[in-house]
Amino acid sequence: MERRQHRRVSGQVKTLLRANSHEVEGETVDLSLGGARIESSLDVQPGKPIVVKLLIPGDDVPIVIKQAQVQWNIDRTFGVRFFDVPKQELDELEALIEECIALDEGREA
Repeated sequence: MERRQHRRVSGQVKTLLRANSHEVEGETVDLSLGGARIESSLDVQPGKPIVVKLLIPGDDVPIVIKQAQVQWNIDRTFGVRFFDVPKQELDELEALIEECIALDEGREA
């Protein structure tokens, strides 16, 4: 049974991840308003707080999710859940998701 509250889209978005004082590159491969699936060499465990910066091509300012928490991890892939996302970042995240949906629909046509 599906438990997700938000539509999840596939897409490859370059991502910077910060846990403690380490900042590491990664790639977001699944994205929704409530969280993401990320591939990275960052060593994380479920429950760990993390900052996620989504780097949008052509945009100088990343979408910064300051309150995210690791939900699961398998090898170099892990899921994060977003908490208390400010309205501006939420709006930008929604626009990015809509763009991913439009790209997917364009490929299918």
